[in-house]
Amino acid sequence: MSDHTYRVIEVVGSSTDTIEDAIRGAIEDAAKTIHNIGWFQVVETRGHVENGKVGHFQVTLKIGFTLDDR
Repeated sequence: MSDHTYRVIEVVGSSTDTIEDAIRGAIEDAAKTIHNIGWFQVVETRGHVENGKVGHFQVTLKIGFTLDDR
């Protein structure tokens, strides 16, 4: 087994439909520019209220990925 170095970034996903859609969207968008994503952690869940109803959900994620081999 070779040694690896990992990096963790934080992103915020948002969706007008569900928390799960906010998570999926954040991961899919991050994967467009970051490769070797291996895991995520939901750090915070919040939302925005418009006219007394949920306008959209916001989810803060930590995303972990492996750095390219040296």
